[in-house]
Amino acid sequence: MARTKFFYHLLALAVVAVWGVTFVCTKELIRAGLMPAQIFAIRFTLAYLGILALSLVQGRGRMRLWSRDWKDELLFVFLGITGGSFYFLTENTALAYTQASNVAFLVCSAPLITALLSLAYSRLRRDRFSAALEDVRLDFPLVGGTVLAMAGMALMLFDGARLQVSLRGDLLAVGAAVCWALYSLFMGKMTEEYGAVFATRKVFIYGLLTIIPFLVGRGGFPLEALQRPAVILNLLFLALIASLACFVVWNLVMSKLGNITSTNYVYLNPVFTLITAMIFLGERMTLAGAVGSALILGGVILAGQHGRRPRRS
Repeated sequence: MARTKFFYHLLALAVVAVWGVTFVCTKELIRAGLMPAQIFAIRFTLAYLGILALSLVQGRGRMRLWSRDWKDELLFVFLGITGGSFYFLTENTALAYTQASNVAFLVCSAPLITALLSLAYSRLRRDRFSAALEDVRLDFPLVGGTVLAMAGMALMLFDGARLQVSLRGDLLAVGAAVCWALYSLFMGKMTEEYGAVFATRKVFIYGLLTIIPFLVGRGGFPLEALQRPAVILNLLFLALIASLACFVVWNLVMSKLGNITSTNYVYLNPVFTLITAMIFLGERMTLAGAVGSALILGGVILAGQHGRRPRRS
């Protein structure tokens, strides 16, 4: 059992390492002239075709289309929005206004928000989802980490040297963190009940359907940009590795390790992003940004030490 758990921890680390690089890839695509909604649409269309082929192979030519009832189907719509269209729209749009490293650090607050939402949901509801959530206590690490991380985010958001340029981007990054936390509340249980491939395919298709309104009236896709090898390679990496492979693996990890333990690995996102952004984008942090980032990272790590107790069925 311990060896199996260790394997899923390694998978979580590998996924977060890949996702840390995606901020830089997306920033490069925005520089090439693609808009956030276009990047998401191309990325998830390719990923959906891949998951569709995987579903057909897994089902030997047959494929389950619907959930067992309309409530679960609506929940998959919600997951497609929070873990798909709205999450990537807010995150990718944030990259157009602020540094990739800033976005990575602010999205890093997702584990903290996940813990707080799990605490609230488990106290307010008694259903199959609350039973599947990791139980947390409102203790010093969680409260202290929350205060520390919020102070860091405030410092980054209101850094006077770039207030007029980056406030919108930083707030959008926080919005992306909230979306991912909402996704984490329910996705682990849905993956456990329906399987990683089916659940991921549902997220992809509803993510694509709910991004359509943001594509209308945008003047089509920049075909010139799509002819550049660097753009194509970045899109293939985002679609096939960061979306198709990583979403399937991550949803499986959440069902095995729990929504909070797995999401805690997001703490490491900024490390991979910062290194990659410094190498490929030449980004540098202001002093206030560096201190704020350190406070966020310290806060979410401290909050990750909160007390857990096994949930009774």
